[in-house]
Amino acid sequence: MKCPYCSSTESKVTDKRESENEEHTRRRRECLKCQKRFTTYERVELSNLIVVKKDGNRQQWSRDKVLNGIIKACEKRPIPLEDVEKLVDEIEADFRNEGLTEITTAQIGEKIMNKLKEIDEIAYIRFASVYREFADITSFEKELKQLLNNKRVKKRGSKSV
Repeated sequence: MKCPYCSSTESKVTDKRESENEEHTRRRRECLKCQKRFTTYERVELSNLIVVKKDGNRQQWSRDKVLNGIIKACEKRPIPLEDVEKLVDEIEADFRNEGLTEITTAQIGEKIMNKLKEIDEIAYIRFASVYREFADITSFEKELKQLLNNKRVKKRGSKSV
């Protein structure tokens, strides 16, 4: 493993932890040359999911692209990075469990929005505004009203009689 600070390939593992769902191993390492610490993750490599873009082009699933999109939506929100990474893991696992080998960007976007809506409404609106490409304030307002209506319906449904 190459040190991100000095590029040395000599390091030692100081701590190793399995994730809750045992889908990856987190290793804390220390560079033997510069003594700085860094974290690596080990995951099982699964068969690749293919993403079908709007224009019909196909490319391999990129966990990092999904992660970065969600991180942008969650910026300055009280959502730990660990929760965001777990969300990305869930999304990928959902597609694999559905037995899909090809997924559209629309399917990815909808799944992200559904998961974000449960975690943080502001992050959801941020993501939706980019994903749905709101053309004007009216379309943005319509999405907000729909979110508020769904919230009211949920509240009414959860009240005890």
